[in-house]
Amino acid sequence: MHIRDAVEADADAMAQIADAPVDVMRNLIHDRTVRVAEPDHPTPTDPHQDTDNGAAELLGFVSFDAQADVVHITQLDGTDDACEELLSEPIRFAKQEAMDVELLVPLPEESLAGVAERVGFDRRGRGPQFNGTPTIRYRLEP
Repeated sequence: MHIRDAVEADADAMAQIADAPVDVMRNLIHDRTVRVAEPDHPTPTDPHQDTDNGAAELLGFVSFDAQADVVHITQLDGTDDACEELLSEPIRFAKQEAMDVELLVPLPEESLAGVAERVGFDRRGRGPQFNGTPTIRYRLEP
């Protein structure tokens, strides 16, 4: 798996992963720090598929920003392995800056909660609701 900075051409693949509009993902790339995970050996593309758009095969992505003394993970989606690997990016940044890391996991995302706990996040209770969806707050103090 290879982790790299997201580029605008990744917006389509990110939108598919997150089941979100492409414009939202494009704005995310412009407004936040975004890393993407792609396979080490990309699968060959279908010769009949339009590859002019530059869309890459992605396994997942993470977006984050820093405010005061906390790195906030604003979005995390993809395969469990990719999410676990992607979490290392904001954690590394937080360690360098002596900051904590916070992640809000929407319920009932048990898989994402398991990933957070495996990399060392502690459950800190309820988080805010987003569009009526409750969240659980996770925190890591590296």
